[in-house]
Amino acid sequence: MERRAVEKPLDPQRRKGDKYNLLVQPFLKWAGGKRQLMPVIKKYIPQKYTQYYEPFVGAGAVLFSLQPAKTVINDTNKELMNCYNVIRDNPEGLLELCKEHEKKNSKDYYYTLRSQDRHSTFKTLSSVKRAARLIYLNKTCFNGLFRVNSKGQFNVPYGNPINPLIADPVVIKAVSNFLNQRSVRICEGDFADSVSTAKKGAFVYFDPPYHPISDTSSFTGYSINGFGEREQERLKLVCDKLSDRGCHVLVSNSNAPFIHELYSDSRYEIVEIRASRAINAVGSKRGKIQELLIHNKYECKTIEK
Repeated sequence: MERRAVEKPLDPQRRKGDKYNLLVQPFLKWAGGKRQLMPVIKKYIPQKYTQYYEPFVGAGAVLFSLQPAKTVINDTNKELMNCYNVIRDNPEGLLELCKEHEKKNSKDYYYTLRSQDRHSTFKTLSSVKRAARLIYLNKTCFNGLFRVNSKGQFNVPYGNPINPLIADPVVIKAVSNFLNQRSVRICEGDFADSVSTAKKGAFVYFDPPYHPISDTSSFTGYSINGFGEREQERLKLVCDKLSDRGCHVLVSNSNAPFIHELYSDSRYEIVEIRASRAINAVGSKRGKIQELLIHNKYECKTIEK
């Protein structure tokens, strides 16, 4: 059956005539990805907004589900944001290298590529080679995790996958077309800086590293700096400033007492939801868990997809 772009009901910010393309979807596995939660998240999309901001874009499940006309995406992960740039600018070169990795895939080959960021020559690799390396490691590592050590080196072991598809050409080309045809600004850096231009009427979705619900559940390996209580508090202050500016703010986080307390003032509504989590080192901890969606009480509209 031929896969193609299809017309879908308009997102509040999508322009008339823009096609909703079902092939535009995440090109990576990602811990905390929101693909399974989209039916719930869509209930909390503002009825109207002027521009979409996603400061912790990750694998882009929410972005690709909404496909807005005007967007700013950001992440602190340099290699991740390099992938977005390469997919936009050189999808054919990326697919060619991913195909080579797919043919050579083995445990030894995996660890050879993984070790590249241990050497000074890593900085001299082209952006395309770095992007293909990240996608290959993501699709063949244990459980699809992205984790770095204190030196910023990827340190997830080999996952021993059977005949992995490293990069789906149809998906990569669809994402490339989306990034080129819509107004998507790709940033890399601090979340607060990425929303500094957000004006009244903008919609900002924050999906930060979650606050741990226990002392043993914290996942701090996504970036060198981690994301502790001070960062959660700084994020709340940014949400307050955006709210005062007239922006629509939606935040995902864990169902932790600290987060409940942090957003307990009257301008926010806290909604408890149940989410599926497939990426966890311990199999028994995968499945349904409680999470929070927090918004600054704007008018919502469910969007059929």
